Amino acid sequence: MEQSGASRISRARWPMHASRAKSAPPVKFHELRHTWASLSVMNGMPLMVVAKNLGHVDTRMVEKHYGHLTPSYVKEAIKAGAPRFGLVEKTNVEAIG
Repeated sequence: MEQSGASRISRARWPMHASRAKSAPPVKFHELRHTWASLSVMNGMPLMVVAKNLGHVDTRMVEKHYGHLTPSYVKEAIKAGAPRFGLVEKTNVEAIG
């Protein structure tokens, strides 16, 4: 995957910038990367966009590590595993969100 000059420079220089940053406890690059990916997925960023920004060719790694954080994950998991009876009952229960 080809990278722009700016991303190569920032990746090459991050240790220098990180050593100047004052944080307690110290935060490692991988932790920042993971936090960015987690927050991006939780805020609805498409998995392909997250994958490309992390340098992945496809979404497999992002789905494996961050897929459970997508807003629709629980809803989709319930729909996939719920029994199908073909009946729809009237209800006063409203969806959350």
